[in-house]
Amino acid sequence: MVSKKSGAGLAAALGAAMLLGAGTAHAAPAEGGASLAKTDVAKALGGTTAGLGYGIAPVKDLRLDPWANSSADVLNNGATVQPDDSGLAPVSTGTLTGPLSAGGGARDLPVVGQLLGALPG
Repeated sequence: MVSKKSGAGLAAALGAAMLLGAGTAHAAPAEGGASLAKTDVAKALGGTTAGLGYGIAPVKDLRLDPWANSSADVLNNGATVQPDDSGLAPVSTGTLTGPLSAGGGARDLPVVGQLLGALPG
């Protein structure tokens, strides 16, 4: 649609075209062409590891039980199985659910915490 108010729009478009270089000659590429710089793999991996550590650290400490330390915490309950008089120790769910009901994250779990220790952060 054409504006009939003034020729300011046409003048602005013409000025922008001139500033952007429409219709100007371009320089010829340099002899030998363009080349990319060589990548330092050690620095690239170091930067990736450092950045990955900052991204993973909050996930390791993320509180997994939103109701921890409250009266609505379902993980606060536990079950213990006492074997017959054969000398075996009782088996309880408190080993796994205890760190979570105390407000811990994945880093506080028995086996998962050790595996997460291998990740940076």
